[in-house]
Amino acid sequence: MLVSYSLRDIAERLGGEILGDSSVVVTRMASLAGARAGELSFLANSKYRHLLGTTQASAVVVGHADRDATDLPRIVCDNTYAYFAKVSTLMNPAAKPVPGIHPSAVVDPSAVVSDTASVGAHVYVGPGVRLDEHVVIGPGCVLHDHVSIGDGSILQSNVTVYADCEIGRACVLSAGVVIGADGFGYAEEHGRWVKIPQVGRVILGDYVEIGSNTTIDRGALDDTIVEEGVKLDNLIQIGHNCRIGAHTVIAGCVGIAGSAVIGRQCKIGGAAMILGHLEIADHVTISPGSMITRSLSKAETYTALMPFQTHGEWLRTAAHIRHLDTLVRRVSSLEQELEALKKEQS
Repeated sequence: MLVSYSLRDIAERLGGEILGDSSVVVTRMASLAGARAGELSFLANSKYRHLLGTTQASAVVVGHADRDATDLPRIVCDNTYAYFAKVSTLMNPAAKPVPGIHPSAVVDPSAVVSDTASVGAHVYVGPGVRLDEHVVIGPGCVLHDHVSIGDGSILQSNVTVYADCEIGRACVLSAGVVIGADGFGYAEEHGRWVKIPQVGRVILGDYVEIGSNTTIDRGALDDTIVEEGVKLDNLIQIGHNCRIGAHTVIAGCVGIAGSAVIGRQCKIGGAAMILGHLEIADHVTISPGSMITRSLSKAETYTALMPFQTHGEWLRTAAHIRHLDTLVRRVSSLEQELEALKKEQS
């Protein structure tokens, strides 16, 4: 269902300065290149400024540096990308689920389910589970014993939460997420592997969002903790006993091995790998594809990867890398010989 707003309506709700006709009505957000009449677009990157001259949008959102870059009706704000997110949320309100328990759901009599919660088809709710106000449990979810889920959290379809795990308020877990499966813990004895019981929990803070098919393992002894406001993309693996600091964002296909501690407000690029038992300071940025093999104590951007090459060139580069130690020793020896010759000549 389309929801229409005038620029005046939007600015009253979200702030910003209106230049031009504030009565212009828009029904949805669109890109500068693809916008049509009745749509609102935005400029978040100066390299697309030229599109302001050709866009068919009825109005645009721009930053202060671009307030005079177009004659279109516009809202001027401090952060156009964040403003876009807020306007898009305003124009695309989430459907309100109907409270109640679907007839096909299996709910243990000892579970405490708020009257305002919504439990979908073919859901399993185990003994001692607690679902607080306005919780939404999508079709096919499985909640094991003594799971607790805070106010307003949403589990989309086929999410599994293992026993004793806690999910805070206003969290969103996308389809296929697994919370609290056993961590990868084994002890070697006489050439065989003995499983180490994983008796910790997973605890998610408030406002955590987790993408599809991401898995967070329960702790071996202590809990695995994801602090408030953390945003996780799809297909991320977080090992047992990890701690992810508040408001950190992690892109898809990242792997974090057990007992790693990630600081607050970090940014971790897609397919990065972080070894176990490392500590990453607050405000660290890790580039996509990087392999982090040591703790990072300073808030910097870290990159640990080689630019791509043709396969033949890569093989030669790899061969050179294997001989770096020999090369370093030879250079050191030559430097010593050169220093000796200088002393003789002087």
